[in-house]
Amino acid sequence: MPETDFDAIVIGSGMSGGMSAKELCERGLKVLVLERGPEIIPERDYTDQMAPWESPNLDNVPQDEIDQHYSKQYGGVAYAIKESTKHFWVKDDEHPYEEAEGTDYDWLRGYHTAGRSIMWSRQTYRLGPQDFTANQKEGIGVDWPVRYEDIAPWYEKVETFIGVSGSEEGLSQLPDSVFQPAFELTDAEKSFKQKVETTFNGRSVIPARIAHLTNATEEQRSLGRSNCQARNRCHHGCAFKAYFSSLNATLPAAERTGNLTMVHNAIVQGLDYDPTINRVSGVFVVDSKTNEHRTYTSKIVFLNASAIASALILLQSKSESFPTGLANRSDQVGRNLMDHVSSASVVGIMNGFENKTVYGRRPSGGIYIPRYANITENDKPYKRGFGFQGGARPMGNAGGQIAGLGRGFKEAHKRPGPWRFNMGAFGEQLPNPKNRVTLHGSRKDRWDSPVPVFNVTYGENERVMLREAVKDAQAMLQAAGCINITTSNIGLSKPGNRIHEMGSARMGRDPATSVLNGWNQAHDIPNLFITDGAFMTSSACQNPSLTYMAFSARAAHYAADLVAEGLL
Repeated sequence: MPETDFDAIVIGSGMSGGMSAKELCERGLKVLVLERGPEIIPERDYTDQMAPWESPNLDNVPQDEIDQHYSKQYGGVAYAIKESTKHFWVKDDEHPYEEAEGTDYDWLRGYHTAGRSIMWSRQTYRLGPQDFTANQKEGIGVDWPVRYEDIAPWYEKVETFIGVSGSEEGLSQLPDSVFQPAFELTDAEKSFKQKVETTFNGRSVIPARIAHLTNATEEQRSLGRSNCQARNRCHHGCAFKAYFSSLNATLPAAERTGNLTMVHNAIVQGLDYDPTINRVSGVFVVDSKTNEHRTYTSKIVFLNASAIASALILLQSKSESFPTGLANRSDQVGRNLMDHVSSASVVGIMNGFENKTVYGRRPSGGIYIPRYANITENDKPYKRGFGFQGGARPMGNAGGQIAGLGRGFKEAHKRPGPWRFNMGAFGEQLPNPKNRVTLHGSRKDRWDSPVPVFNVTYGENERVMLREAVKDAQAMLQAAGCINITTSNIGLSKPGNRIHEMGSARMGRDPATSVLNGWNQAHDIPNLFITDGAFMTSSACQNPSLTYMAFSARAAHYAADLVAEGLL
């Protein structure tokens, strides 16, 4: 028998699921959030107050444990998986997947309250007007059914709530957000900015825009949030709630309405479809701890399990009406899987700042160079473009970065040294229907769900783009006066490795070639909405989480209006 009926069910509690739940609850709907993983309680599970030496092996995960449980997770995010944080990441052997021949895919996941919004690196950028029209102009993929002007008010609404530190720059390709004060650039970064902007007309070096509070508003403080303390312990969680996560902000905001019900350890295995009313009529769940099966019902369903997991749920939800998967008449579910492409960092040494230092440990951010390729520079041998992330820090002799031995080596730790400047490009991957995730025909996981199979490769445009990006980075470091410029592993990052998976149930104008309309609503099923990365029609080159949340807020209000009007 179905569980208590709700106005809305939100599947997933991460970046988009938390925002969907908040907006629906604040509109007065009774909302059930289904989270497939366990509950995270910050006072118990955050480890940002723990010093590295308080954890075994200086907080390193033993290699045999990595080999057994975290080979994919650790390989993709070694900087974030520590002995004290490994509980934020899934065990690969417990959540398997397969790769088609020629595919090497990193699916990096966190199954728990708030999902990967606890562990993200918090770079926060709007898409620009050009990102919503590029497919149409270039005849690639399908046209976005929205334009920048449609989503701009929702960007502003989300930014005001979550808190974004940054600077107003007036760049058309990277519109300004609602900002709190930016983190200051270091002296070496300021010098780099001056020399690069002087040498390369049309290129800008700006402070990274990151979702950290630097001047918390009254509403943010009412949720227990406070300003960033510049400890850079973010991947351990943040007891100050200074960076945005759904656990720090959207879920508490939803909870205080009194309209939120949350169920953990609830793995959604399918959505039931009733052809007589053309609606999703139930959500099938298996309890990950007890294997108990339940069904929940509601007027509307928001699928926010992540781009890959949401596609898998649709593909598993077969019926006579949808024999290849729910809402899949277009055969686009699982296709057009995109991530951002990146390559190894380009690094240079900057002298002349040995008498300078920094105070505190600025959270990950540093500098950002917005896309200029095919914006202010149009002679490129590739389509679209990339942005650079990076920054400069004094080396000293931390971590033995300067060679030495014996007493002289030890004394070097006391002396200031040169600065190390690193930068890496994040580029746009073009949509390609051949890049996809499907269900294995026979292999299943411990909960009897088919395991996913990835078939994803990069195209020539991505390869050429990143080769050119490396050359550009080298040229900018040289112009800034860096020496010993090096680049290791120029090859592209693995698909999935940037943790920005997108596109598996894309928006579009035509139901024959897309899954969703311009309101994130399934073309075929009026009460089904998908607002995680699956809806992305193209990837742009900016970190996408802000866009997921803006579209989630917009879709939630549209759906709430339909409910209020009795149309759903």
